[in-house]
Amino acid sequence: MIEIPQNPVVIIPGVLFWDSLYSGMKDVLAGYLPKGRVAVAPVSLVDWIGFPPSPEKSTNRVMKVVDEAVKEMERKFPGEPVTLVAHSGGGTVAMVYLLEKPFQGDLYHPGKRVGKLVTLGTPFHTHEHYAKIKTDFIFTHLKPDFFTYYPVVSVVSNKFCGNEKGTLVERMCFQFYKNVQEPGNVAGDGIVPAKSCFLEGAENVTIADAEHLPTPHTRWYGTNEGIEQWIQWL
Repeated sequence: MIEIPQNPVVIIPGVLFWDSLYSGMKDVLAGYLPKGRVAVAPVSLVDWIGFPPSPEKSTNRVMKVVDEAVKEMERKFPGEPVTLVAHSGGGTVAMVYLLEKPFQGDLYHPGKRVGKLVTLGTPFHTHEHYAKIKTDFIFTHLKPDFFTYYPVVSVVSNKFCGNEKGTLVERMCFQFYKNVQEPGNVAGDGIVPAKSCFLEGAENVTIADAEHLPTPHTRWYGTNEGIEQWIQWL
């Protein structure tokens, strides 16, 4: 039986996803640690898009929500470092937050409130415009000693292979992967190529059977079947 750390957990939704989509994930994690120790940062679709639309500022809005969620966990469990579990582009938001450098005018100091970051299908290497705003910032400021303060585990699935001339699913994966990072004929989780999630300095973990999108009836990272593949790294 694997012993799972009991640190409080804050789940960070992925880009264009919102908190209620992660309620099932929260329930599954509550099978490993007390439910009161798991929270979903209350990120909304408006946080990602902006009103009026300003997606280039989405990271600032989401960091504010994450910081409030972390502080709330600190109030509930003083002295216990929070583990951030971030899905997709929420993982790069978490990295920007943890770097403690001014980002588009905003600066946070999570310090010892956070003890670890686990990312799920987070592309750290991408040429998508708005994602690249974050990743360029990360690689500008990321130093090797960062990982001594905040251990990072980057989890990604290699379930689907992209193939420009393959089945419908393979062709779709090819296009999705190519939109993130060339080339498209590689393995990934159906939306992001696995190699785009490999981060030097992190513990990079590849799992065999998880899908990217938190949609009904899929075996995504936040289902029981998905979580049991990476829970040992929590």
